[in-house]
Amino acid sequence: MSSDISDCVKRTLNRYFRDLDGEQPHAIYAMVIAATEKPMLEVVMKQANGNQTVAADMLGINRNTLRKKLNDHDLLRGWP
Repeated sequence: MSSDISDCVKRTLNRYFRDLDGEQPHAIYAMVIAATEKPMLEVVMKQANGNQTVAADMLGINRNTLRKKLNDHDLLRGWP
């Protein structure tokens, strides 16, 4: 499973570099995190039925960290 995600990221980054057309890449780490973190949080929260404690455990992070990330991505409104 993780290799599927990894392969997807690699393909997307290769396409990104190919499509730069001479432009210099910038802030790639932040771009990848921003593009993947929100949908990951949305899916995990759905799988956890909105339970932040369960979602934090699934993600392997502290519940307070999860709440901060949900807030950062404007996702707190959808979950208790």
